[in-house]
Amino acid sequence: MLKSLFLNSRLELAARWFLGITFIYASYHKIIAPDHFAKIIYGYYLFPDFSINLIAIILPFLEFFSGLALLLGIYPRSAALIINGMLLAFIIALSINLIRGQEFDCGCFSFGEKGYISSAGQLLIRDIIYFVFGLQLLFFDKQRRWSILQSGSISKNKKNENDNRKSRDPSLRSG
Repeated sequence: MLKSLFLNSRLELAARWFLGITFIYASYHKIIAPDHFAKIIYGYYLFPDFSINLIAIILPFLEFFSGLALLLGIYPRSAALIINGMLLAFIIALSINLIRGQEFDCGCFSFGEKGYISSAGQLLIRDIIYFVFGLQLLFFDKQRRWSILQSGSISKNKKNENDNRKSRDPSLRSG
């Protein structure tokens, strides 16, 4: 059952578009107001002062271009890997501040506007769900729908690696 979900091309397309649109939208406010985003990053109390401005400038563009790559299907496995890396970092940062009991604005989609205030627990659950969508994109092993440039398949790459090793080492050949 779970394997059939990970191999469903319609689910892969929906997850790819959902995460792509989400990350493009999330990057918008951060790109146009990096100074506000830097204040939010500072409020996490996790990063050294010298790195905050650099993070506030680079992270939104990484979100934007990774989201765009997912939406257009340009190396979607690579884009999903980048997005899952960011999501893992977000999950760790939220978890640390949740354990600390610290109230903060996550800066995810806007900067402290009404209607976007969520508890750290809700944000953590949301990011875990997004992470699972990203895993679906990473482990999808079929032809992707509406994809411009496809990344290689994990299982096919592993099979090709084993075949190459067998062709180089006569002791591994069968027969």
